[in-house]
Amino acid sequence: MSKKKKMRALSLFSSAGIAEFGFKNTMVDVILANELLPVRMNVHKFWHPEIKTICGDITDESIKKEIIVKSKKEKIDFVFATPPCQGISLIGKNKTNDQMLADKRNFLIFHAFDIIDELDPKCVLIENVARFFKIKFIINNKLTSIEEIIKQKYGKKYNLSFKIFDAENYGVPQHRERAIIRMWKKDFMWNDPPIEKTITLKEAIGDLPSLESGEKSNIKNHNARLHIKRHIECMKHTPTGHSAFENEFYYPKDEKTGRKLKGYAATYKRMSWDKPAPTITMRNDCISSQSNVHPGRLLEDGTYSDARVLTMRELLILSSLDPDLDLPNFASDTQIRHMIGEAVPPKLINAILKGLKIIND
Repeated sequence: MSKKKKMRALSLFSSAGIAEFGFKNTMVDVILANELLPVRMNVHKFWHPEIKTICGDITDESIKKEIIVKSKKEKIDFVFATPPCQGISLIGKNKTNDQMLADKRNFLIFHAFDIIDELDPKCVLIENVARFFKIKFIINNKLTSIEEIIKQKYGKKYNLSFKIFDAENYGVPQHRERAIIRMWKKDFMWNDPPIEKTITLKEAIGDLPSLESGEKSNIKNHNARLHIKRHIECMKHTPTGHSAFENEFYYPKDEKTGRKLKGYAATYKRMSWDKPAPTITMRNDCISSQSNVHPGRLLEDGTYSDARVLTMRELLILSSLDPDLDLPNFASDTQIRHMIGEAVPPKLINAILKGLKIIND
């Protein structure tokens, strides 16, 4: 598609711009982005210096007005919105609908609607966790789903699609379900992306050399985080695909009493070589969190190698990012890991965007 026909996008809740990598080689260019937190906005600028940015709270009317004014100046005709999902995610603390409604983050989508109403874009793409479709908002004293709200609000103006996509079906070596809402006007069609072959962990990162806690390599971004001794000991005795809680002796213990800790089966757990990675969370820096530990390899002494979380290179690969991506030195390892853990894989966004076509183009 010629440059002049490309749509011009506004990215809301853009964080570090990880999803923006997925716009490459599509009919949409991201021109303007908004993010609340300065460190994430600065990482966004580092990775996407060509994109103009507005750092500030979208719930602040002056910031919202600035976004609208600059969007109109930039002739924005595509809105991409990824409102924070921690208030909805099953990994988070909010479980019931009442708890979700009490979390202010879950209402940020309505501020995006305000901007969409002002800009009247040709197309809109909204992304969130799969549970986004289950939350019920109180509208006119009635519990209403986001699908019902959007259908009532935009059904006469846009064609609409509400679907859950799993990134592992679109070339991403990670199981990650995302709620995807697509809105497009009559001059467009927006087809679903074709299903691709599933990529296992072994296929994705199996060629990288083993590393133990704290070790470094001569491969870019492939260095192991340093972990505490008792966690390392547990994981050295934990087979591929299993949790240390299953061990007869080398299980997670209280540092003072030596008693077995209580925990979920998905914690202190190694991944499996023959499957895509489980959903990468914000706490991918921590052995004790959700299925974060490298699969490991059986050693001659009966223990397992790689008693550690994934290296940054491994995380980048499993998130469909360039493993040789330059990382800014002003953001910590933990901060970058958090940004990766909350982001939608760009290859999924790319697959979805490639289904967007202009009719009779």
